[in-house]
Amino acid sequence: MESVVSLVVASLALVVAALTAWLTLLKRATVKMTQPTVIYFGPDGSRTEPGPTNKVFLRTLLYATARRGCIVESMFVRLRRGESTQNFNIWVYGESRLSRGSGLFISDAGVTTNHHFLLPFDDTAFAFNAGAYTVQLFASVVGEKTPRMLTSIPLTVLPDQSVELRQPKCGLYFDWSPDASEYRSHVRHDTWSDQRDFERHFGIPSE
Repeated sequence: MESVVSLVVASLALVVAALTAWLTLLKRATVKMTQPTVIYFGPDGSRTEPGPTNKVFLRTLLYATARRGCIVESMFVRLRRGESTQNFNIWVYGESRLSRGSGLFISDAGVTTNHHFLLPFDDTAFAFNAGAYTVQLFASVVGEKTPRMLTSIPLTVLPDQSVELRQPKCGLYFDWSPDASEYRSHVRHDTWSDQRDFERHFGIPSE
């Protein structure tokens, strides 16, 4: 009887060891994200020539689904409104110092930071017109053949908000309300004129 119990215990220990090794060393990780706490539609203060262009900003936590982590090569936002789409494919991220996205290691503990998605330099005429939008965030992960869509978020730009967004230095903020499980929007007329002012607006510590 004791030999049978010992064999069962040894077998269970082997199974646990194998499962642990698979979870920590062998399982391929991919990336996921939490609900963004804030999303911003409005001008980008970092471009001064020929002038600010619109961008999408959000703050979220990216995390890997396994202990071995993964590498995000690039990210972009696809904004849909009715039948029209617009990609914001210049990715910039960071806290006190912003960096052009060119590869970011994501561990299972996650990385929380700010993400700025800008229009291509040859496409500066985009405007946030009134209507229902869908914000789709994509990440290209090393080892995956196609970009992975991390989230798809419906948002609405109201007619009066669209009119205000045509004014200089005016942005539309969508703040996540966890108790209501929805985004609540408001327009702010800001006085920031460059990227450092924008970072101070979001409470990002400066160097």
